[in-house]
Amino acid sequence: MADKKSIDSRAAFEQALKTSQNQFYTLRLYVIGTSPQSVSAINNIKNICEEHLQGRYELEVIDLYQQPQLAQGQQIIASPTLIKKLPLPLRRVIGDMSNAERVLVGLDLRPRPK
Repeated sequence: MADKKSIDSRAAFEQALKTSQNQFYTLRLYVIGTSPQSVSAINNIKNICEEHLQGRYELEVIDLYQQPQLAQGQQIIASPTLIKKLPLPLRRVIGDMSNAERVLVGLDLRPRPK
């Protein structure tokens, strides 16, 4: 028999999933040029978005070589960095986005592991 905490967690996850299925995501990916890590991050996040947010996201890729002033304005300290602007709360994921589970947690599409 499942304990009350487990049932509450499952109910919270199911409610969050229903809510997230109706939300539009605004994402910004900050990269530096066409380095292998930047290209990998772009491809990985596009694949993740198409699989999990199809038709419900806007992804803007910003090359910090071309727009370096944006790094300071958004407090970017590492590249690649993905920022989920909407829905709130704002979230940041750093790296090449190859760990899909970590990206999904960062986008609030999966619950954080305990």
